[in-house]
Amino acid sequence: MTDICLMFEAHQPLRLNHNFPLDLLGRPSVKKKDLAELYFNQKLNRHVFERVARKCYFPSNNIILEQIDRYKRGRKKFKVAYGISGVLIEQCERWNPDLLDSFKQLAESKCVEFLDQPYYHSLASLYGMDRSEFVEQIKMHRQLMKDLFNYKPKVVENTECLYNNAIAKTVEGLGYEATVTEGAERILGGRSPNHVYRAKDSSLRVLLRNYRLSDDIGFRFSSTRWEEWPLTAEKYASWLASNSGQVIVLFVDYETFGEHHWPESGIHDFLRWLPGEVVKWDNLDWHTPSEVVQRHAPVGEIDVQEFNTVSWADLERDPSAWIANPMQMLCFKSLKRLEQPVKAIGDENLIRLWRYLQTSDHLYYINIKGGGPGEVHSYFNPSGSPLEAFTVYSKVLADLEARVMSELGKPKLSAKRILRRLPVGAGFAFFYKLGQPTEWTVYSLDELYSALKVVSLKSIRLHSKKGDFGRWLRHVVGDDKLADELESISKKKLTGKKLREMILNAVKARIDELKGISIKR
Repeated sequence: MTDICLMFEAHQPLRLNHNFPLDLLGRPSVKKKDLAELYFNQKLNRHVFERVARKCYFPSNNIILEQIDRYKRGRKKFKVAYGISGVLIEQCERWNPDLLDSFKQLAESKCVEFLDQPYYHSLASLYGMDRSEFVEQIKMHRQLMKDLFNYKPKVVENTECLYNNAIAKTVEGLGYEATVTEGAERILGGRSPNHVYRAKDSSLRVLLRNYRLSDDIGFRFSSTRWEEWPLTAEKYASWLASNSGQVIVLFVDYETFGEHHWPESGIHDFLRWLPGEVVKWDNLDWHTPSEVVQRHAPVGEIDVQEFNTVSWADLERDPSAWIANPMQMLCFKSLKRLEQPVKAIGDENLIRLWRYLQTSDHLYYINIKGGGPGEVHSYFNPSGSPLEAFTVYSKVLADLEARVMSELGKPKLSAKRILRRLPVGAGFAFFYKLGQPTEWTVYSLDELYSALKVVSLKSIRLHSKKGDFGRWLRHVVGDDKLADELESISKKKLTGKKLREMILNAVKARIDELKGISIKR
């Protein structure tokens, strides 16, 4: 019996304002909370959202619900999985809450699994050895799934299926059972993608997208030049039945069903009839990702070094869709460079803007590849050309950076401000080792003190040796004095209980000092 695992990625970015005013910094009346309306073309964003909701999300949700109900009492239930970005959820809340209700109906069917992902559909997993921003965004999305659907995902699909060993270790450290990535030949070494694998030196399960069968739906369905056109549900089910293995992972953009392939192409009929055609085959059944990894033992290991990072994009199936040419590299470095300064300020409006600008689509539009991949990039690009996309994006990034640097140049924080609880995204995440987070993330000096009492010594030694405590205290909390003290302790090369004791004493003394100052004032 081969499991069919059907997954959908639902995401819409916030597209930038091409008429972004160059004199924005000189306008005294512009407040930080108003910047989103100036950075982004909300008229266009709403137009695209409403069009896709009408052509894709509502009709496709209705078909999925209809087919789940049709087979829910049978031996073979129809089951699917969704990855929905936080950015899309926000647009639903703002422009059409009824769509959220539709997704909630899917959740109530008990035949739908929701996947976690970076909340802002970002490339934060590629920011280097410190993946704290990636961890924060995964945690934000996990909380979103709990709040909306009362659901705790067990599987992560990183943005655009980006994957390497370090990303896998980070995902495992967050407590997930599995992740999904592209079944690219270079990471399979002649093996089939139709099996469950294990990440290198990890218990994390890895599901691999069968890109040929997925792309038959996602890219080729409505192409009259394709030798297999027209593609019917009956024909496609026969292809699935002719494949062997534990599982066939079919993973496509949800917008495939009505937006990328218009309703007139027959794509909705294909979706409607596929469940019935699949269950006709004795060797096929529908299962969700978490069910698949519970049903099947891994047959081997997937080893992907960081220099060989895989994704589901373009022919290269690597990060070059977003980080390749000089324009993309310049913008990507600017994004990374802003992390510590924007978190040091602790202003929720600025942090949120920075995160919206992390959405991978902005860099995708700046790609200059030719051929088939170039046509796909151009199809999605609202700017008309990569150069125009770069011009707009770099202007907005420059404006945000100028505002952040201006905020940093203001007088030192008061004792009360240093003692404050930081917003989500500005916390300090404890790691056991690089890429492997603990369950501890702290947002204030008091929380730091509490965590230091119980977090493993291995984690304390790691962060002390790397100078992480000092950097966070100096650049995010704004406490140079305590940063200097902990950096001094790290130079003593202490280990064991003595290291924990000295750091605890320093933090406690500083908290008492700051609270004393606050009381006197």
